[in-house]
Amino acid sequence: MINKITLNKVASYKNVATLETNKKVNLIYGLNGVGKSTLSNYLYDVEDGKYTDCSIEGLDDETELLVYNQKFIQDNFYEDKKLKGIFTLNKANSDAIKKINDAKIKKENFSKDKDLKNKELDKEEKALIKEKNSAKNKIWEIKTDYSGGDRVFEFCLEGLKHSKDVLFTYLLSLKKPEKELKKNINDLKKKIQSLSGEKAKKYPEIAKIEFNMQDIEMNEIFQKQIVGNDNSSISALIKELGNSDWVEEGKKYLLHEAHGTGICPFCQEDTITPKFIDELSRYFDESFLEDQNTIKSFYEQYSRAFDLLTTIDDYELNPIFESFKSDFEARYSGLINILSDNKRKIENKIKTPSLPVTLENSGSVLDNLNDVIEDINSAIKNHNSDVEDIETIRDKIKDSFWEIMRYDYDKTIENYELSKKYYKKKTDPIKSEIGELRQKIAEQDSIIVEQQKLTVNVDDAIEEINNGLIDIGITDFKIEKYSEQFYKIVREIKDGDDNSVVFWSLSEGEKTIISFFYFLKLCDGKTNPNTSDKKKIIVIDDPISSLSNVFVFNIGRLLKNEFFAKRKTRIDNDGNKISEWKYKYDQIFLLTHSLYFFYEITEINHEVREENQHLFRIIKNSKGSSIISMKYEEIQNDYQSYWSIIKDEACPSALIANCMRNVIEYFFNFVEKKDLNNFFNNNKNPALKNPKFQAFYRYINRESHSLGQNIFDFKEFNYSDFKEAFRDLFYQTGYKEHYDKMIR
Repeated sequence: MINKITLNKVASYKNVATLETNKKVNLIYGLNGVGKSTLSNYLYDVEDGKYTDCSIEGLDDETELLVYNQKFIQDNFYEDKKLKGIFTLNKANSDAIKKINDAKIKKENFSKDKDLKNKELDKEEKALIKEKNSAKNKIWEIKTDYSGGDRVFEFCLEGLKHSKDVLFTYLLSLKKPEKELKKNINDLKKKIQSLSGEKAKKYPEIAKIEFNMQDIEMNEIFQKQIVGNDNSSISALIKELGNSDWVEEGKKYLLHEAHGTGICPFCQEDTITPKFIDELSRYFDESFLEDQNTIKSFYEQYSRAFDLLTTIDDYELNPIFESFKSDFEARYSGLINILSDNKRKIENKIKTPSLPVTLENSGSVLDNLNDVIEDINSAIKNHNSDVEDIETIRDKIKDSFWEIMRYDYDKTIENYELSKKYYKKKTDPIKSEIGELRQKIAEQDSIIVEQQKLTVNVDDAIEEINNGLIDIGITDFKIEKYSEQFYKIVREIKDGDDNSVVFWSLSEGEKTIISFFYFLKLCDGKTNPNTSDKKKIIVIDDPISSLSNVFVFNIGRLLKNEFFAKRKTRIDNDGNKISEWKYKYDQIFLLTHSLYFFYEITEINHEVREENQHLFRIIKNSKGSSIISMKYEEIQNDYQSYWSIIKDEACPSALIANCMRNVIEYFFNFVEKKDLNNFFNNNKNPALKNPKFQAFYRYINRESHSLGQNIFDFKEFNYSDFKEAFRDLFYQTGYKEHYDKMIR
C-alpha cells in the first residue's frame, strides 16, 4: 500500500509536496490547473525521466498500479479504431481452477512469510536510516554555513545545496586526506575574497621606502664638542662657567639690545663696551660658525627626507596591503620613531653644539621595512597571476574546500560507515530469506499464468460493460467483439452515418463514460493472459470530467460500490461474530475538480470516514502547488471556494480575477437577477469611476471568463485595487454584510 507520494521540480510543483496516508481510500480535491493531472500522470508512468525528483513509498513489485486519467484514454481508448482486450476468470474448467486456487493459497502463505520478513528488514533499515539522517543533518551544516547571502563559498556547493541526499552522497565519495591539512577555511576565504568583485583585477607593485641619510646619521660632527676661540679674552670666563652654549644662544639678544647703547639687556646697566662685543665675536669665530652651519644643513636635509617619506595611507590604497598591515605598521612606526628621535637630536645639537650626540643608524630598520614591501610585492605578483588564471584558481579552491570538509566531517562519516557494516551484518540473512520466498512466489505465479490461459473470456467482459452503460442510461453506444482478444465501440447507425469514424463523433463526456467503464473492467481483469493476479492500487483522475450532471450521482454510486469498503460479518473459531471492512482492491486514490462530487463520494459517517478515508486538497499559489490534508468540515461549495482564492493574495493573479468574476456573475446574475453591464457608468457610484478601477471594470465586462489566462493582461492587475473595487461593488449595491461575512 502506498504510504507516501512526493512531487518535486515538475510542472507546478516548484518545491517538495508530499501526500502521506495510511488509509485505503484517499479522496483528493483541487480546482482545474492546480496540479491534479501532474500527480496522476506521475503515477501513470513513474519511470518517466521528468519525474527524477519524485518518489513513491510503499509500492512493491507485487502490487499493480492502475491509473485512469487523460493519458490512459489516449493510450487505450483507440488504437486503429479498437480497444485492447479485457480478460477475466470465467467459464474455466474445474481442473484449471483447482490448480489456480491451490497456487494462490501457497502464494498467499509465502507472501505472508515474506511480509513478516519485510517488516523485520524494515525495522533494521529504519534504524540505519535514522543513523543516516543524523549524519545527513550534520553534514547539511556545510550548506547552511557556507551558502546563501554573500557567502564566498557558494560556488563550491553548486549542484549540492538543494538536497541533503546529494550533498551527503558527494561527501562520502571523497577520499579522506591522508594527513592534516596545511590550509584552513579562513585561508581559502581570504583567497577567494581577493579574487571576487572589484578585487578580481591586477594591482601595481608598490615602491620601496627610500631614506638615504645614513651618512648624516654616522657623521662625526655630532660627537664633536663645538666651542669658541681660546684666544678671546673672555674664553677663560666662558670655560670657567662651562656654558658656552648659553652664551652663544644669548649673544644675539645681547648684540641686539646693546647695539649703540652699552646697556646690558639683563641688568639694564651701562656695562657693555665695544671691546666686550668684539671679544665675544672673536670667541665665536669662523670655525665655530662653519661647524654650526654644517649641522644646520644636515638638519635641513634630514628634515626634507623625513617629510618626503611615503605615508601608510599611500600603501593602504592597494587591497593586498591589508594582509601585511599589522607587520608593516609596526616596522614603519619603528622607523619613524628612530628618524624623529634623530631629528630631535640634531635640533638639540644646533641649540647646544658643545654637547656630543649619537644618532641611531636607520639602515637596518629601513631594510626590515622594505623586506615587508618585498613580501607585499610578491603577494601582488601571485594575485596578478591568479587573476590571469582565475578559473583554475577557483577550481583549486573548490578542491581544497572539499578536502577540508571531508577532513572536518570524517568522524561523522566514520560513525555512519560503522553503522552500515553493523546493520548489513544483520540484514543480509533477512534479504536472503526474502529472495528465497520471492522465488517461491514466482513459481506459483508461473503456475497461475499457465492455467489462466484457459480461463480468459472476452465475451463475458464485453457483456458486463454494455450492461453498465445501459445501467447509467446510455443506449446509443455498445461494445462489440473486434477479434479474439479485442473489442470496439460502435454507435447505433442512422441513415447517412459513417460507422468508420464513429469514435470521432463522440462527445468528450461520452468518451469519458466509455473509457471509464473500460478501466473498471481492466481493474477486474487483465490486459493480457501472461500476467498473474496481483494486489491492485487504483488511481482515478476526474471520472466526471465533461459529464452532464445527470451522470455525476450515478458515477459516484458506481465508485462507492466498486471500490469502497463493505462491512462484512464472519464467525471466528470461538463462534463470535466479527465485523470488519472488506476491500476489493488494496488502495484507491480518487481525484476530482468538483466539490459537489467530492462531497458526494465522501463518507458522511464520522467513525467510518475516520477509519477508511483520508481527504486531501491540492492548492497552487506563487510558490507552486502543494498537497494538504483536509477535514470533512472544510468541504465547501464552489461559490465558497472562489471566495477562499480571492482572499489568498499569493494565488496567481489571473485566477484571483477570474474567481472575482465568477462570484459576481453567480451572486448578481443568478441570485439577485441584476445586470451589471452599466454599473460603473452609474452616477450614484462615482467612487467606482476612479481611474485605478478601470482595469477591474474592463475585466468584469468581458464576455467570457472560461479561460482567465487568455483574456487577462497581467500587467493591469493590482491586487489591492481589484480587491478594493470588488468590495465597493458589494458595498454600493447594499450587500456589505454579505461581503464582510465571505471575506473573513
